[in-house]
Amino acid sequence: MTSVVSSRQDEVVSTDELRARLGEQGLCVVDARPLPAFNGWRVEGDVRGGHVPGAVAFPASWLARLDDAELKVMLGSKGIATSNEVIVYGGLDAAAHFRGRIEEHLTVVTRVYDEGFTEWAERGLPVEHLPNYRQLVHPAWLRAFLDGGTPEHAPAGRALLFHVNFGVPEEYADSHLPGALFLDTNQLETPRDWQRRSPAELDAALRTLGIDKDTSVILYGRDTEGGAAEKWPGRRAGQIAATRAALILSYCGVEDVRILDGGYDAWVQAGGELETTPRFPHSIAEFGAEIPQHPELIVDIDDARRILADRHGAALVSVRTWREHIGETSGYNYIEPAGRIAGDVWGNCGSDAYHMQHYRNLDNTMRPYPEIAANWADAGITPDKWVAFYCGTGWRASETWFYAHLQGWPRTAVYDGGWWEWSRDPDANPTETGEPS
Repeated sequence: MTSVVSSRQDEVVSTDELRARLGEQGLCVVDARPLPAFNGWRVEGDVRGGHVPGAVAFPASWLARLDDAELKVMLGSKGIATSNEVIVYGGLDAAAHFRGRIEEHLTVVTRVYDEGFTEWAERGLPVEHLPNYRQLVHPAWLRAFLDGGTPEHAPAGRALLFHVNFGVPEEYADSHLPGALFLDTNQLETPRDWQRRSPAELDAALRTLGIDKDTSVILYGRDTEGGAAEKWPGRRAGQIAATRAALILSYCGVEDVRILDGGYDAWVQAGGELETTPRFPHSIAEFGAEIPQHPELIVDIDDARRILADRHGAALVSVRTWREHIGETSGYNYIEPAGRIAGDVWGNCGSDAYHMQHYRNLDNTMRPYPEIAANWADAGITPDKWVAFYCGTGWRASETWFYAHLQGWPRTAVYDGGWWEWSRDPDANPTETGEPS
């Protein structure tokens, strides 16, 4: 009996021990709770949200989606496999399940902090969280709000929910979240050059949608299968469309813009109901402010040149595939020139111009923010700089802008013209191809 108790004690970490060992070289602390809790939302009665400082996010729910080969890759990419010791916490069942699965693939010592984050938070110990996590809502929060409840950080005034895509009203008609209205990105940007519309046009569009500056707007999209060779592949990139709308609404002056993390897919996977009932917005007389209220969020070509000229204090970040970056493809069926803006910084994206796997998890939610920040830091993209993201026409750049905004970066923007605009005049706008030196 004594040996069993001793073994159990060796496997368990107390709050005091974990607190004393934080920051120890070779120690990896893993948070196996759902990602919203890691980001900052209060769950399961916790007095605070967030995570133990320096913890790595790896929700235990992901384990069912990963085969052994995929799990091995993820353990390596998150630094778990290369640590000397792993301490995992979550709900006790989640932590034990996580520990049991990863021990098959690791030779390092693995232990459980079974007092967990609830105890950590109640003792008032330091926590970290995504600074603007309130703008990244999750399905349980949205369900509670739609049911008439007042979940944490519920909007104080009028709120509208929008199903966003590019020119596919039939997708909305097929099914959408209860009470959602339809927002077509063509209402916010012009198909002529895919840049935001004029202030007058945006004012009219927002009033038609029933949005004023004080409206809380919740956006989501639906991602479907498809590739860049289609005539209109952007119609399948619903979550990117939602972040594109978030950027332009914020630029206009809507102060409370939120995204449903994982979009339509996350809602369905969480058991959320859908409806086919069409909903129509009620237009309003005034937006309530001159548009744009936040012109600094979108820069044009002259500012892009200024950013390029300031190598130490600014960064123009290419949110494009490696093949686009080195000039093997333009990435679009309507853009002929291939290459990159000379002097830019590569920020990656995903498999093509309509996918963002580098910035998302296997369940299509936002990748844990410390991983995004670490990848950016490795490329010299840091919050002390004036950072503008660009892609082909501003969509992928909008998603990365939103992630920087969630992290509280003070001076970030999207170069709206992107490669589409820059590449049309190579004599005035220097471009490069091939691997950067």
